Amino acid sequence: MSVKNLILFVLVALAVITTGCRSNPVRDVIDAPVSTSQKATLADVGKTIKQAGQGLGWGMREIKPGHIVATIYLRKHMAKVDIKYTTKNYSITYKDSAELAYDGTNIHKNYNSWVSNLDTRIQSMMAGM
Repeated sequence: MSVKNLILFVLVALAVITTGCRSNPVRDVIDAPVSTSQKATLADVGKTIKQAGQGLGWGMREIKPGHIVATIYLRKHMAKVDIKYTTKNYSITYKDSAELAYDGTNIHKNYNSWVSNLDTRIQSMMAGM
């Protein structure tokens, strides 16, 4: 293999690796514990989840007690998640997106960061209840 071909091969490999880093498997939060300092009602848990999301820029729409749909818009991107909760646990699962290259399994890495930040904020606010 000539030096020119070797350099071309390395550049193509780096391009593939770099492109692949932009998407990751969708991160869902499944049955995260609701850890509060005192006994919380379903309404308390829902209110805390909504406040946590709103504080991060998520639009929070309660479908019914125990189910919230959260949507965030950042630049041209949109992510929508289902948040189902009880007094014992909650789950955050993918619902829809736009401009995040979702292919049925993988999604832009920023989506996972947004979900992780939401989960962390919920946990933090639950601890303060």
